[in-house]
Amino acid sequence: MSAGIVVAGASMAGLRAAEQLRAAGWDGPITLVGDEPHMPYNRPPLSKEVLAGTAPFASLAFRPRAGVADVEWRLGTRVAAADLGRRVVALDGGEELPYAALVVATGMRPRRLRCPGPLAGRHTVRTIDDAQGLREALTRPGARVVVVGAGFIGCEVAATAVALGAAEVTVVDPLPLPMVTPLGDLLAGALLRRHRERGVRFVLGTGVAGFEGGSRVSGVVLGDGTVLPADVVVESVGSLANTEWLDGNGLDLADGVLTDEHLRVGGRPDVVAVGDVARFPNARYDGVPRRVEHWSIPTDTAKHAAKVLVAHLTGTDADLPPFAPLPTFWSDQHDFRIQSFGAPALGKDDVRVLEGDLDGDVLAGYHAGGRLVGVVALGGRAAAAAAARHRATLLRQPALTA
Repeated sequence: MSAGIVVAGASMAGLRAAEQLRAAGWDGPITLVGDEPHMPYNRPPLSKEVLAGTAPFASLAFRPRAGVADVEWRLGTRVAAADLGRRVVALDGGEELPYAALVVATGMRPRRLRCPGPLAGRHTVRTIDDAQGLREALTRPGARVVVVGAGFIGCEVAATAVALGAAEVTVVDPLPLPMVTPLGDLLAGALLRRHRERGVRFVLGTGVAGFEGGSRVSGVVLGDGTVLPADVVVESVGSLANTEWLDGNGLDLADGVLTDEHLRVGGRPDVVAVGDVARFPNARYDGVPRRVEHWSIPTDTAKHAAKVLVAHLTGTDADLPPFAPLPTFWSDQHDFRIQSFGAPALGKDDVRVLEGDLDGDVLAGYHAGGRLVGVVALGGRAAAAAAARHRATLLRQPALTA
């Protein structure tokens, strides 16, 4: 076979895909193409330990398994286009790479606010370079920080900024509570109280209309005309899937890359998607295709997709059950952790306190159709351990459509 496997995207999902392809028995060529100049590294610490200065940037790099020692790395190179019919991908400079199979692992990029005003002083947190620039800004004496967006990254950055001694830290979000989309009202309300007790100010139920300042941002203009003084602005307003390079191939790219229950793209046996760019149906739940931006998903998707792809390339029958991961996420903020197993977002209409209370360590259960579909702990180690004890129960639950 003259062409091997091209992995488009060289972050965690791409690395795990290459490792799992070798584990599944593929001994042919593998080429990883990534737009960052760095080898794959761990992103969650960027908004916490790295930003706080307790973990050096060098500590983030993953140590690739021995099986991928012969993989060709094309770093600092962006995949610009693909022709799935011809089985080629085009790189930024015009070079074409033929492939026998393609792994889509191009991930996400931060969404930016489209508001009038200066750009200098406005930050996102996605890459090592982002975190380094933001840390320099946050450690300036007397920094007034406005975080736009009260999701995972926004809340983590706000907590880190307080710990670094910022003069003011304000979180702005049009929703009524922080992290309400993944947590629901009950735990989101408890989270809000904990942040406020530790010095974070919240302005909720309003958006951002623009930014004040000359060459650098000096204030954030809210939808009602209020201006928040700001030396540092962090935009944490969601993500966009890096899928433009797949345009023109007749794929559903409405929100990431739509796949089937085996992570195959567009009905093609030679193309799979892995990581948070993949929008897949989860057989454990209701079968509705969704993207999942949790740390465990790159490894989970890579394991399944690699087996599917190698079975196709070798002409064997993988006979795999549909992909059915148990999602998990955690978020460290201030001196507490949010730990989740399952799909709490599917059970936000029926949330019950299973252990503890909302003013201390608490474990909440999320139910759909009377079934437990997720648990979320908020608090210290004991709460996180309580959530982990429910993992086996969640794994045994029948599918919601059963």
